[in-house]
Amino acid sequence: MFNRQDLQQFEAQGLDEEKVKNQLRFFKKGTPFVAIVTAAGINNGIESPSEKELNQLASYYSKHKQDKDIVNFVPASGAATRMFNFLHTFLEGYDPEEELLSSYIKINKLTELDIFFRNLKHFPFIKVLRTKIRELYPDYKKSNKGVRMFWLVKTLLTEDGLGYSKLPKGLIPFHKYLKYSRTAFEEQLYEATQYAAAYDNVHLHFTFSPQHIDLFKEAFKAIENKITKKTKIGVKISFSFQECSTDTIAVNRDDSIYRDEKGALVFRPSGHGALLNNLNNVDADIVFIKNIDNVVAEEYLKSSVKYKRMLAGKLLKVQSRIFSYLEEIMQRNVPNERLSEMKSFLWNELNIKEIPNTEAGIADILNRPIRVCGVVENTGSPGGGPFWVKDVDGCISLQIVEMSQIDKEDFRQLNIVNEATHFNPVDIVCGIRNCKGEKFNLHHYSNPDACFISNKTIEGKPIKALELPGLWNGGMAKWNTIFMEVPIETFNPVKTVNDLLRPRHQPNA
Repeated sequence: MFNRQDLQQFEAQGLDEEKVKNQLRFFKKGTPFVAIVTAAGINNGIESPSEKELNQLASYYSKHKQDKDIVNFVPASGAATRMFNFLHTFLEGYDPEEELLSSYIKINKLTELDIFFRNLKHFPFIKVLRTKIRELYPDYKKSNKGVRMFWLVKTLLTEDGLGYSKLPKGLIPFHKYLKYSRTAFEEQLYEATQYAAAYDNVHLHFTFSPQHIDLFKEAFKAIENKITKKTKIGVKISFSFQECSTDTIAVNRDDSIYRDEKGALVFRPSGHGALLNNLNNVDADIVFIKNIDNVVAEEYLKSSVKYKRMLAGKLLKVQSRIFSYLEEIMQRNVPNERLSEMKSFLWNELNIKEIPNTEAGIADILNRPIRVCGVVENTGSPGGGPFWVKDVDGCISLQIVEMSQIDKEDFRQLNIVNEATHFNPVDIVCGIRNCKGEKFNLHHYSNPDACFISNKTIEGKPIKALELPGLWNGGMAKWNTIFMEVPIETFNPVKTVNDLLRPRHQPNA
């Protein structure tokens, strides 16, 4: 099946032949769907804390965090290209010499483009953009509106201008304050000082793309002292890359191996599931996980910080009981009354519905990584959600499930999806050390079969790609899981540039 050149590619990629063959088997036989039993809801797998409980848990975290190693884990390798998709379409499809801009927008029903142009003054990059336009196009103000907007978008996106299309999303200006603007990267650093500091320091770990590392280092150097001066908190960052050994082979739509013009195999990044390696290399008591683009302007931060502390307080409180139970079991001869208490804890706090009868069985369940996940009410946003899932052995557990994992041709499964009340905003607090302070090997608690196949293109040619088990769904399939409801205002991702017009991205709005 493979020639000598292929085998050399495997070696360079950090893969072996059997691993690649296993990937090809997934394409041939298909990836297994998840069997969802019911959607999780309030008092059915999702806790909705009262204001009193919220404050108690937040206080518990503040009281007990000082002797903990805390890391914020921030996936940040994505480029901003998709953020500007409709502007790329505009550059490719509009000729300012042939058509009026207003007619082009109206005929093609380009609502997003119209919103962008009508709100230019509200974007945080408008000042630097206008300065660059005057530099590149001296006749800008003398031109008609169609030409001006064409030049404006071209200046924003292309390398001759600001080059935002090729920048990582984390380095795009998100918020415009009175005298300065902040990128998503800077907002993540500042936000972390508000809840994740211990011993007057805060530590963030970012997953960058190798081509962006120098840009992030330069940005950090420029803002580090400013943040420390403002918060009196030292900021430390570390970073890692998605390992090429986690890439997966590309195939044609008929499942035959795809090769480029030189006859070489093509490997592609395998989605955020590949970041399980990166997370596994982090060693800390508490790990917060949050995507780079989910930030708010400083004046709206208070609510987000409060709920972050609440989630972490829940983790520490539950973890304290877990460690206590495990220490008792290790000492042997647990009284029946205490054993009954442990079983009740498994059922009520950890949502375990298959309760073992033995001390060893209880210890096996307790001795796992734990995550407390904030979930928000459904608003129609795309993404995964909390569900009760039945595995191949018939065991039912709480999981985060992505829509790609569900058989959309099964109307019963779709009906369950339509009944879902909450979704996953990626607001997760993790405990990845055991009761002895040793780090878990997170690969032992993932489901390697929870991958999925997606349709992509390479240089315009249709191909199939294999995505590894997602970091917070298949990658954490065997973790102990707690879902806590958090308000929708804590979820403010920026998927398109127009999302920056939302109130929580507009300081002093």
